[in-house]
Amino acid sequence: MNLIASDIQADVTSDGIARISFNRPEVANAVRPQTMEQLCHAIDRANADRSVRAIVIGGIGRNFAAGADFGFLEDLLTTDSAAVNDSLYTWFKGATERLWKSPKPTVAAVRGAAITVGCEIALCCDARIAAPSSRFGENWLQLGLMPPLGGAMLLPRIVGLTHAKRMILEAEIVDGERALAIGLVDELVAEDDVAARAEDRARAMAALPAAAFAAAKAALHRGLQSSMEHEWAANVMNQAMLIASADFRAQVEMRLKANSARKPQPVSE
Repeated sequence: MNLIASDIQADVTSDGIARISFNRPEVANAVRPQTMEQLCHAIDRANADRSVRAIVIGGIGRNFAAGADFGFLEDLLTTDSAAVNDSLYTWFKGATERLWKSPKPTVAAVRGAAITVGCEIALCCDARIAAPSSRFGENWLQLGLMPPLGGAMLLPRIVGLTHAKRMILEAEIVDGERALAIGLVDELVAEDDVAARAEDRARAMAALPAAAFAAAKAALHRGLQSSMEHEWAANVMNQAMLIASADFRAQVEMRLKANSARKPQPVSE
């Protein structure tokens, strides 16, 4: 998978990590519809490519994604609501939905600004690695808007309702240290180490059995809006299928062999 477009750059490492980056550093990686369309296509390619084991989302330059492009916001002033829903959110919602539903591990590598759309994209990833310079904002209300791409549901579940209300209803921007303290990011590392650490986390998840990872991830996500009764039924069925898999057999046999090797051998007379 190789993609170099005007707004998105993507490649795959030799060990199967798809690196997808916002590529508009001259405007702090602010996004526009074509950015999000290209992002959707890049995620689709990564999900479909069997050699890709995990996805890392980042930004070229000093920022992750600093919200929406001002030219695009100006265009919205003369766009009717039907067109916004039909064309705009095909790609904006489509990108966060693709990340959220990806069966593969997804990690956000955040330096600089992750504002509005950028923050929502990071929230949809399985892990978020950030630098102290990072800034996270769900400050849509300052534009007279609300978080439309999943953040209104995900943020309170990640950081708690009190912190989520401050970020959304008070338009609070949180820096890297604060983001770590409230659980918005998993790890805070030096600026130059963000990409490498994000790839390390992606590799660690990718090393786990892929089918089991996908099933567990889907179960965690369903649990946000499901019932225990439904989850018991669905997860017992999924577990039965996983028990019949080659991955499960290989993992158990490996552990049995390792356990047998650790047992003390009887002393011969």
